[in-house]
Amino acid sequence: MSYLVKSYMVKEVPTIADYTSAIDAARAMLKSGRGFLIILNGESPVGIVTEHDFVEKIIGRESDPTKTTVGEIMSSPLISVDPDEDLLKASELMQKHHIRRLPVMKSGIIYGVLTSRDISQGCINYVDKATREVLRWAVPFQP
Repeated sequence: MSYLVKSYMVKEVPTIADYTSAIDAARAMLKSGRGFLIILNGESPVGIVTEHDFVEKIIGRESDPTKTTVGEIMSSPLISVDPDEDLLKASELMQKHHIRRLPVMKSGIIYGVLTSRDISQGCINYVDKATREVLRWAVPFQP
């Protein structure tokens, strides 16, 4: 079984232009059913906006969401991971940077997003497989 990022990432990635107002971005996030949006400058992914950014940078600062752009509140530069990277490395990267959503990119192209939920599912599968392996070797061989 593969424990590579590309096997666990979400491939449908909601994106929005960096000049979009925060209010329109919030509506797009609701419509997407995801708790994040990847921010684009032209065709290039340049940042990410999450629910936390809206709470902290719009509501917490009492900013006007109709006059604030997502380019102003996004987290940037993007911290990303290669699709062929190991899940453990991706998990360590997320922990190091205190993030729950990790864009999956290669050569500037976004392939998906890995979330903490995706990793927890991968861990469940890993533990299940490891437990079966241990039990297989722990039971005495009987011809």
